[in-house]
Amino acid sequence: MAIRYPNGKKFEKKRIPERKKNDYNKDSRFSNRGMSFEEDIQASGEYYLTHGLAVIHKKPTPLQIVNVHYPQRSAAVVTEAYFQKPSTTDFNGVYKGRYIDFEAKETRNKTSFPLKNFHAHQIDHMKAVLKQQGVSFVLLHFRLHEEIYLVPGAFFVEWYENKEESRKSIPKKDIEYHGFLVKTGYSPRIDYLSAVDTWLARETY
Repeated sequence: MAIRYPNGKKFEKKRIPERKKNDYNKDSRFSNRGMSFEEDIQASGEYYLTHGLAVIHKKPTPLQIVNVHYPQRSAAVVTEAYFQKPSTTDFNGVYKGRYIDFEAKETRNKTSFPLKNFHAHQIDHMKAVLKQQGVSFVLLHFRLHEEIYLVPGAFFVEWYENKEESRKSIPKKDIEYHGFLVKTGYSPRIDYLSAVDTWLARETY
């Protein structure tokens, strides 16, 4: 199926590198599951939901269907579609009576996180959530370090908007200082809500 962006450019799905043997091996129960970072977050959301802790889901991507093929009367196959509008952030929901909204990204860089992975409309969305006193943050996964950090939205927005032309990334040391290390395990696989609790208790942002 051909999917295109609003400007007509063809969408090409990026190949997700196969998870290496040592990924997430800080907890052996979590390693070698063959899942992507995003899928692990979704699995964690299912854990939170089934245990009555939170309702958090991945946002669906709105598509406008252009062409449909009917190989059989009872079956329809979409052969061409367009993204209706740019995406905002990846996940949202409700936790302890508060609106939760966050983006998830990963990198193989060792010392910094590239800002090219984010778009201006995503930053604008985070600002809008913060304006309404929602809980906005970013989950950053350093694959080579096997570490995941929760970075408060206000800090991330501030860094993004005040970045110099020569600075195209956030140093890992700044992420470690302002962010919160997320525990990984078996259930949930990525326990980001524990990091949310720690963050909100400190009221850093």
